[in-house]
Amino acid sequence: MNAIVSGGTKGIGKAAVMHLAANGYNVSFCSRNEEEIQNLLIELEESYPDLHFHGMKADMEKMEEVIDFAEFASKAHDTIDVLVNNAGLYIPSSLISEDEGILERQMRVNVYAPHFLSKFFASRMMKQGKGYIFNICSVAGLNPVLSAGSYSISKAALHSLTKALRQELLNFGVKVTAIIPGSTLTDSWSGTDIPSERFILADDIALSIISCLQMSAGANVEEIIIRPLKGDI
Repeated sequence: MNAIVSGGTKGIGKAAVMHLAANGYNVSFCSRNEEEIQNLLIELEESYPDLHFHGMKADMEKMEEVIDFAEFASKAHDTIDVLVNNAGLYIPSSLISEDEGILERQMRVNVYAPHFLSKFFASRMMKQGKGYIFNICSVAGLNPVLSAGSYSISKAALHSLTKALRQELLNFGVKVTAIIPGSTLTDSWSGTDIPSERFILADDIALSIISCLQMSAGANVEEIIIRPLKGDI
């Protein structure tokens, strides 16, 4: 079994890579940081010597690198069973006062990259008659966050992309799920004095992916909303 994860060396992405590997998946992933890629490859190869892992430096804000990563991952695996569109860009800003280009940058990473990767790998999954696409969305895409207006717009677009993919692919045996987390304890919260129990953990998101993959062939979870027990921060 083979999986692809964008933004795979930190936070939710790394958790997804590690849990997929623990469940017998060969994994290809990308990151903007070469050192993090090599460190994760060493960790994976030491923990799962019978599996195959491939990492590539790629910036999901640059479409040429998105394309390069798609081709890299495609060559690494004979079949593609799982695609996790995890890479994301968060730039806090209000809509009215934000600098020019803020929306465009977040749309490139949060929408255009998963749009391309989904189309690229869905065509292979359709021929296989099976496959699973997970898009890591956000509760901000359901209820806009005033301090992150353009981010909220981009995640709402990703949610819509997920719905469109699901409808188009369901007759081909390809499943599509939107994972919609609230406040998640990742590196973006580094240094916070907020207790960890006020957050979702990255492992929670990864475990929801594994849970979906373990369901019967006829079951498709359309979306999963995961919020901190005491509400978003």
